[in-house]
Amino acid sequence: MNATTSVRAIVTGHTRGLGASLAGQLLARGIAVLGLSRSRNASLTGQAGFDQVEVDLSDAQRLAQFLAGDTLASFLKGAQTALLFNNAGVVQPIGPVETQDAAAIAQAVALNVSAPLMLSSAFAAASPDASDRRIVHVSSGAARHPYSGWSIYCATKAALDHHARAVALDQNRALRICSVAPGVVDTNMQAELRSTGIDKFPMREKFEELKRSGKLSTPEESAVKLIDYALSETFGAVATADVRELPQ
Repeated sequence: MNATTSVRAIVTGHTRGLGASLAGQLLARGIAVLGLSRSRNASLTGQAGFDQVEVDLSDAQRLAQFLAGDTLASFLKGAQTALLFNNAGVVQPIGPVETQDAAAIAQAVALNVSAPLMLSSAFAAASPDASDRRIVHVSSGAARHPYSGWSIYCATKAALDHHARAVALDQNRALRICSVAPGVVDTNMQAELRSTGIDKFPMREKFEELKRSGKLSTPEESAVKLIDYALSETFGAVATADVRELPQ
């Protein structure tokens, strides 16, 4: 796909890590971006084609109020291709099931599952003019492989995978969807994992070794792969994918 066509992208969690890289690289390709997060990205403020809205995606009631407005429809008006990157997420709570805080579980489910599902529905409804609508759930290898101490994160990411599979069965020709694992990315989330006690996250040493050996992808590298795939003709041919397994 040629990015000179009318393409507009919505990115959640655009203030740091992979989300910030996604937003920055989309803008560099001439694609207008609307960032959604509870805070603002100061480094992107003022760039041509960039707008952002402060909204707490873990607050389902406030998100529903935001989606009831016309912000998405106004941003997507006139777009031939509309993209949604459901990137925002949280890794906590980490630890055995009996140690998990109920409020932390509720927040994780709201941010990791409710928000992307609500946004996907609103996005599809708000972009009727777009002949090509594409939803990218930023998933994880944890959606497909269980990890001790990571039951909430695994479950919430698996929910995105299965949502993509079910939406694909709707057979809406103007809408493509894929839940994509971006690889192991060197973000604040990784630092959080490495600072977690082994009693809560037995796989910590594996992630420490990935950092020491330089095997973590940078947010910029992963963002390039995600965007290239999202804009490719093959996007949506499968409902789940991993950037490490995509054809080069």
